[in-house]
Amino acid sequence: MNRELLMLVDAISREKSVELDVVFGAVEAALASATKKLCGGEADIRVSVDRESGAYETFRRWHVVPNEAGLQNPDAEILLFEAQEQIADIEVEDHIEEPIDSVPIGRIGAQAAKQVILQKIRDAEREQLLNDFLARGEQIFVGTVKRLDKGDIIAESGRIEGRLKRSEMIPKENLRTGDRVRAVILGIDPTQRGPQIMLSRNAPSFMTELFSQEVPEIEQGLLEIKSCARDAGSRAKLAVLSHDKRVDPIGTCVGVRGSRVNGVTNELAGERVDIVLWSEDPAQFVIGALAPANVQSIVVDEERHAMDVVVDEENLAIAIGRGGQNVRLASELTGWRINIMSAEESAVKHEQESESVRKLFIEKLDVDAEVADILIAEGFTSLEEVAYVPMQEMLEVEAFDEDTVNELRTRAKDALLTMEIAREEKVEDVSQDLRDLEGMTPDLVAKLSAGDIHTRDDLADLAVDELVELAGMDEGLARTMIMKAREHWFTA
Repeated sequence: MNRELLMLVDAISREKSVELDVVFGAVEAALASATKKLCGGEADIRVSVDRESGAYETFRRWHVVPNEAGLQNPDAEILLFEAQEQIADIEVEDHIEEPIDSVPIGRIGAQAAKQVILQKIRDAEREQLLNDFLARGEQIFVGTVKRLDKGDIIAESGRIEGRLKRSEMIPKENLRTGDRVRAVILGIDPTQRGPQIMLSRNAPSFMTELFSQEVPEIEQGLLEIKSCARDAGSRAKLAVLSHDKRVDPIGTCVGVRGSRVNGVTNELAGERVDIVLWSEDPAQFVIGALAPANVQSIVVDEERHAMDVVVDEENLAIAIGRGGQNVRLASELTGWRINIMSAEESAVKHEQESESVRKLFIEKLDVDAEVADILIAEGFTSLEEVAYVPMQEMLEVEAFDEDTVNELRTRAKDALLTMEIAREEKVEDVSQDLRDLEGMTPDLVAKLSAGDIHTRDDLADLAVDELVELAGMDEGLARTMIMKAREHWFTA
C-alpha cells in the first residue's frame, strides 16, 4: 500500500505539473480529515507521510492556551498548567502531540480522498498562476467580464481571475458578461474565497496608471505624476511635474488635439480631467488646483495646515464647484484644507482676527490700543513674535525706541511664562483614560485641555467639525479619534 501511495503521488505530480511536496501535503490533509471524522468532535489531527518509504504516522494535537483563558475547544486545547505536567518547559501557543492509530488508506473512501487531493492541487495551481502573474509587475488588469457574483464582477485574464467589487466600479457603469474591462490592481486578499486579485476602477491610482500608458514621457521619467484626486465618473484633478525644461507637462499630457487625455476619459466614462502644474510652493499649487477659478489672494496657516483663499463674487461659485466638488478635489490633490471666501468675508475675518490680537496685546503687554495697532500694522500676530523676533527687526519700527522695544519684549516673555504655567495646571486636569487613548499626543492633550475637554466622554461627545476646529487636524483623523473615544460605550 505504501508503494502504491508513492506511485499515486508521483503520477499526480507529473500529470498536474505540481511539486511532490504539494501532493504529499494533499494526501496528509485527506488522511487527517478522515481520521478526524473517526475521532469525532473538533479534534486536531496531524498526519506525516515519509517521502521516501510512503509510511505515515498520525498524531492527535492539543493547542496550549493560557490558564486564565479557559478552554474554548476542549477537543483540541489544553491549559498551560496541565500541559506542564507532561512537558515541564512547554509554553503557551505550543502543541502537545500523542501518536494514535493511523487510518488505512483503503478505509478513507476513494472519492473523499480524491476530492481533498484535487482541491489541494487546484489551490496550488491557482497560487502558482497568481505568483507568475504578479511576477510580471503589471499594475493594470486587462480582461473580460466572466460573471457576476453578488453584485461584484469577476473578470478573467487568461487563466487568472480578478474581483471588481461594486464599490470599486465607476458609478452608473453597467458592465455585462463578455465586456472587456480594465482596472488597477489594488492588492491580493488571501482570505477572499474565489479570485484573490482585488481590482478598482474608481481609485486615483487607476487614472495615474492610465496616463502612464498614454504618455510615454512619464515612463521615460521626463514627467512625473505627483498626486491625483477623483470624483469617479464625474471629475478629477491630476498634478504633474516636468523634469525637463523643454517638456510642457500639461500640454504633453493633453496631447495633440486632446488625444491623450481623451484616451483616458473615454476609458473612465467621460470623466473630466483638470491637469494641474505641481509646485513646491503650497500656495501656488493650491491656486493652480482651484482652476478654472481666479484667485485674488491667499493666506497660509502652517500650524493648521489650512489656507484661506479669496476670490471675487464672479469666481466664488466656480471655485467651490457644484456640491463643493472643485474645492474638495483641490483639497485632496494638494493635501491642504482650503477655505473659499469672498473679499467681504475675508475682510470681516481679518478684522475679527485683528481685534482678537489687539485685545491680546492690550491685556498681556499692558499697552494702549495705539501701541497694539502699531504692532499689528508691522505684522506682529502673537506674543511669541514680540518676545523672540530679532531685536533689530523691532528697532526698525519708527514709533519704538530701544527702551520701548526692551520693555515690550520683557512683558511678552513674562506673559508667555505665566500662560505656560496656567496651561500646565489645566493640562493636569485631563483624565488618564483620555491621555491613554491611542493616537493621543502631548500637543493634542494641551489643545483639548484648552478647549475644556478633560475626559474621554468629553471627546466622545464632540462632533467631527468641532474637533477639527479645536485641534486643527484633518477630518479623517478627527473622526477616528472620536470613534476611539466612543468605543467604551459599546463594550461596557
